[in-house]
Amino acid sequence: MFQPRRATHGSLASFLQMVELVYHSIVRSVRKQHNNAFAAIGINILQALIFVGVFYVMFTMLGLKGSAIRGDFVIYIMTGVFLFMVHTKTLASVVGAEGPASAMMQHAPMTTMIALAAAALGSLYIQMLSLVMIMSVYHLAFNPIVIYDWSGVFGMLLIAWFTGVAVGMVLLAMKPWAPSFVKIFMSLYQRGNMIASGKMFLANSLPSFMLAMFDWNPLFHIIDQARGFAFINYNPRYTNWEYAVWVGIVLMVIGLMGEFYTRRHASASWGARR
Repeated sequence: MFQPRRATHGSLASFLQMVELVYHSIVRSVRKQHNNAFAAIGINILQALIFVGVFYVMFTMLGLKGSAIRGDFVIYIMTGVFLFMVHTKTLASVVGAEGPASAMMQHAPMTTMIALAAAALGSLYIQMLSLVMIMSVYHLAFNPIVIYDWSGVFGMLLIAWFTGVAVGMVLLAMKPWAPSFVKIFMSLYQRGNMIASGKMFLANSLPSFMLAMFDWNPLFHIIDQARGFAFINYNPRYTNWEYAVWVGIVLMVIGLMGEFYTRRHASASWGARR
């Protein structure tokens, strides 16, 4: 009864069992946002539509549509809004994942890594489904979508997701030690990226003193590069996606190290501090 558990399955069976556990954890992660999974996706779609609509109206009223970029202006807005939402929503999902002191960790097959993978993949699933539905409706009902390089835009979307996971990992590792700081920092980071992500302007159009204000942000590089892949007549000169990837890798390593240290010092009393 009190003997340690021993693996009785082969490596393939263990891998399939882990995949199944991740799948069920993803379903739980999606349904945790709302009792009805369709409602959770619908809310996310509505949020994206509100973002696109607000920026479209704002640019139209200010007369900035023509100065943004030559091409479909809605695609210009979508490349900024969708990548911003993928990044920030993934960050929030990872930070809100089950920690080592969670009651779910009392179940033997469950681990914090599975909870993190479920939170990250669940967020990516919702964002991708919302993106496909919105762009399909726009393509069929309003204007045919023409993307210069689909693979490049999709790659930038995945990098935005990856950097969101990396930043979320660092904050998740810090959360049990400084929950108030993490909550405030995450709120400031998400709201600051409303401007610092560069989704409202092009890097090529910024003067050098303003470019230095946004150049630190990986999301700024990702969105600008995505527009370079989306439009044949825009060539980003001041950004590169490799910077975002390296920042994501460094933050991911720091986050994994911090999560490992935090897991070893887990305490059941942490749940009362959140």
